[in-house]
Amino acid sequence: MSNTKKPVIVYGASGYTGRLICEYLRELGLSFIAAGRSQDKLDEAMRSFVPGIETADYEIVEVAHDTEALTALFKGASVVLNTVGPFAKFGPEVVQACLAAGCHYTDTTGEQDWLITLDQEFGARFAKAGLLLSPGLAQMYTTGEIAAQLCLETPGLDTLDIAVFWGGSPTIASTQTILVNAATSKAFHLQQNQYVEWQPDAGLYQLAIPGQHEMALALPWGGTSHPVWFKRDPRVANVKVLGGVFNKPLMLGVPKIVEAALKATEGMNAEDRYAALSKTAAGVMNTMPPRENPRINKSVDSVHASGPLGRAHCVIYGNCNYKQTGLLQAFAASWLLQQPPKRVGFASGCQAFGHHELLGALRSFGLVQPPIMTVHV
Repeated sequence: MSNTKKPVIVYGASGYTGRLICEYLRELGLSFIAAGRSQDKLDEAMRSFVPGIETADYEIVEVAHDTEALTALFKGASVVLNTVGPFAKFGPEVVQACLAAGCHYTDTTGEQDWLITLDQEFGARFAKAGLLLSPGLAQMYTTGEIAAQLCLETPGLDTLDIAVFWGGSPTIASTQTILVNAATSKAFHLQQNQYVEWQPDAGLYQLAIPGQHEMALALPWGGTSHPVWFKRDPRVANVKVLGGVFNKPLMLGVPKIVEAALKATEGMNAEDRYAALSKTAAGVMNTMPPRENPRINKSVDSVHASGPLGRAHCVIYGNCNYKQTGLLQAFAASWLLQQPPKRVGFASGCQAFGHHELLGALRSFGLVQPPIMTVHV
């Protein structure tokens, strides 16, 4: 089979986010391959959960999760949109296959350790090949980065204080990633251009969220992508990010679940620990969430940027965070099929495609409101 007429590959297409990416690829008129480890799951996902799939130009391909098989599938394609996590565990084969096949790579990760690994081990190799390596292209990270980039249009600001909130429940894959990552990896913020570890026992933080009187509960959420993306930005020295869901009982339960999982898996080897943590994650969330409802699944991205003599604040209100992720991924594919990215090698979505461009895509599909900016200089 030749991939030359199907330039986009969605790896993990049967999952919740993978289906949404396929939906937006169809809306953008892009041909794609829906790939994954199970032909039956892919068939069911496309037929039952991707509206209008009968009008899409796509193929379904079952593929083994190893570098050789993935390389063979990726050859002839232009970009791979990867949704298979936890990425620190399942991502290396996909990245290596993209490099071998000459494909751009994006994913939806929120695993800070995975971003640091990609930056340090693969960034220069992708840049040398003229390829983009863009992890974390997703609502929880990119929409907040758009707000941060809008703030940084005001010169002299060097500190970013970012809050990311959304309504609804995480997917099965997100729950597994959150639990495994929180229990096994350190979380860092950026302080004077150096990674500084969040205190692991700090517990929940109380945050004032724009647009509501009630305080919200937040966590460092693994450190997020932003400190890694901005580490080499000459304008920025400090980045802290806190995030969470509006559901307080769920937020109250997260630290307890992680603490219990850590205690239960203490002393286990890596493989046994991963299996035990995955089982715990399945006990928390083992069914696909319903399709997002914009009246329920709201999002708020708030960034306070400051410097010695200036301040800026940007808020972006939106809805349907997983749909935002699906569209961001599809937009990236559309861009890469028509022109080179603004930056090759390791780059965030905004660095690769431009924050105004990504914001325009989200606005054009009705997923975010116009940003609310306040500047004091």
